[in-house]
Amino acid sequence: MSELEEHAFRLVLEYDGAGFEGWQVQAGSRVARTVQGVLAEAWASVTGEVGRVRGAGRTDAGVHAWGQVASIRGRTGLAPERLAAALNARLPDDVAVVSMTRVPLGWDALRAARSKHYRYQIWNGGVRSPLREGRWCWVREPLSVESMRTAAEAFVGRHDFSSMRAAGSSAKTSTRRLTRFEISGRAGGEIGLEVEGEGFLRHMVRNLAGTLIEIGRGRWAPGRAAEILAARDRAKAGPTAPAEGLVLVSVADDQSAGQSVAGELPSRSRSVDEGGPVG
Repeated sequence: MSELEEHAFRLVLEYDGAGFEGWQVQAGSRVARTVQGVLAEAWASVTGEVGRVRGAGRTDAGVHAWGQVASIRGRTGLAPERLAAALNARLPDDVAVVSMTRVPLGWDALRAARSKHYRYQIWNGGVRSPLREGRWCWVREPLSVESMRTAAEAFVGRHDFSSMRAAGSSAKTSTRRLTRFEISGRAGGEIGLEVEGEGFLRHMVRNLAGTLIEIGRGRWAPGRAAEILAARDRAKAGPTAPAEGLVLVSVADDQSAGQSVAGELPSRSRSVDEGGPVG
């Protein structure tokens, strides 16, 4: 039997983050259930070897994903469609491979990521919603969506987001660029925060959400948002919103833009999120 060739693949994953301690496999003696870990286990079960798995974003414990992107590299003779089906047959119920395509061997999901779209979901009902449990952040008091929209405008663009940076973040710089921050929905119902940007600091979206919730409650005026940014002090911003309300919707990269994978990899700068947890 001839030796199998090595291939690299781009995967789009959907997962319920409630049962995971985040994306990243963790060092240390304590065993932690992670998305990266169960994907690596499924790959080993299908191919009989350890694959190199890399994610476009290292989502925290409890954070969900509609469209997390990962790259995996290893030896296999299976076509992408059959490989995805085999992986799904071995993955647990709370994670699935939505799509899988072959990419050049040097392709890396984290380095290739150019922007990410997160959604923070708020249930603003006076009564708890069992069917939204674990997916939405419940805020009982009516929120002013207009105040939240006005405040969100201050965060769009390139800024130093030190005020939204979690303690212990290993990112080399706290400067990030948000290209979109839109608020949809209504008081007393579902409210969605749509945030897109080139990169994110750890807990950044959840800290933005917590700050806007305080503004929506009327505890702060919308103009407080610009003051918080200028302060570059985490203590000035709102509390970190619960992880259960956050979803990684999609990741944009050279493959999602429909570029050909044939030939040499395109030259590109390092991802702004490389080297540190994001999202």
